[in-house]
Amino acid sequence: MPIYAYKCESCGHAKDVLQKVSDEPLTTCPACGAPTFRKQLTAAGFQLKGTGWYVTDFRNNGSGASAASAGDKAGAAAAGAAASGAAAASEGGASSTPCGASCACH
Repeated sequence: MPIYAYKCESCGHAKDVLQKVSDEPLTTCPACGAPTFRKQLTAAGFQLKGTGWYVTDFRNNGSGASAASAGDKAGAAAAGAAASGAAAASEGGASSTPCGASCACH
């Protein structure tokens, strides 16, 4: 749920309020009771609930592959395939690189 900043235009009382996005904005100041309590334009604020996650949650602790390490393996396989394709092209004798040599830069 977002945290909204409110400020009273009459007395200057300021307060941060945790509200649902669908809730109606507050209008009555809790300090002076005036109907001039306005929502302020501020940076987004939010509250995280639950236990959360940590970098260590995605490490392989010897109990099988995790989602992050499986993604890393897929990325490494794609990089390896691209490298082997470049090596096969350079072994053919004709180079399609702009520099005309069999280099690792292309």
